[in-house]
Amino acid sequence: MVKAGRAAATWRAYREVSRPGSPGVGSRLKAVPRMIRAAVKGEYHGLTKGKLAMLGMAVAYIVSPIDVVPDFLLGIGIVDDFGVLLWLATALLGESGQFVEWENGARPAHAHTGRTRRQG
Repeated sequence: MVKAGRAAATWRAYREVSRPGSPGVGSRLKAVPRMIRAAVKGEYHGLTKGKLAMLGMAVAYIVSPIDVVPDFLLGIGIVDDFGVLLWLATALLGESGQFVEWENGARPAHAHTGRTRRQG
């Protein structure tokens, strides 16, 4: 059942990335550091502290030598790391896509000049 959930989440992420008008994979990956910075500063509310903690724990689990299922159990030991990596990639692609859309909508092209447009 868990494998089916991962597969479905991966399929949804693929559909989201390939949707016309949606930010591509490259722009999503480039946006990850900006997204984390904006979330930590409190500027972007789409990535809550809880979600940020989950992403951090996933990275720590992947790089940690301590696993729930030891890697020396060939086949099984690597599957748990791969599952976490798949979840992390799917979550980052989804969150960063929402961030890019928020960034484009929240910050007009003229925002870097410090001027605002007149409504009239």
